[in-house]
Amino acid sequence: MASDNEKKTKGKAVQGAAPYDEDMIRGLAKLLDETGLTEIEIERDGQRIRIGRTARAVNVAAPAAPAVAAAAPAAQATDPSKHPGVVPSPMVGTAYLAPSPGARPFVDVGQAVKAGDTVMIIEAMKTMNQIPAPRGGTVTQILVEDGQPVEFGEALMIIE
Repeated sequence: MASDNEKKTKGKAVQGAAPYDEDMIRGLAKLLDETGLTEIEIERDGQRIRIGRTARAVNVAAPAAPAVAAAAPAAQATDPSKHPGVVPSPMVGTAYLAPSPGARPFVDVGQAVKAGDTVMIIEAMKTMNQIPAPRGGTVTQILVEDGQPVEFGEALMIIE
């Protein structure tokens, strides 16, 4: 006959393991899907729960590129996060290219910026964080869309 601990495997405890909250785990998994994050880890009352998923490959059919794109330099074909002028995200959050909906963006492609100029805002935990240009130069690429979730270290734009 099974002990009381062994009977609890259908939802709350496994013998030798700490009890867990299935609803909380489901909620964290749902949060992963809603935010596009790949991993969440929390610790409460001495218990640590980490939920993660692998990135899924998505095939998107794109229209044929114009012939001019074939003449683009090889540097643009490489990973933008490796570019020396990349501006990486300093946090996880939602990127906004303008100070408010309908307002003019902080910067446009081709615009010159000085070190310290605000180039976008990242909202994290209901706090709006201004993202300054780490160096002066010209904005050559904006790699995120307005309202797009971003992860720590993700390439936001390139300033050359």
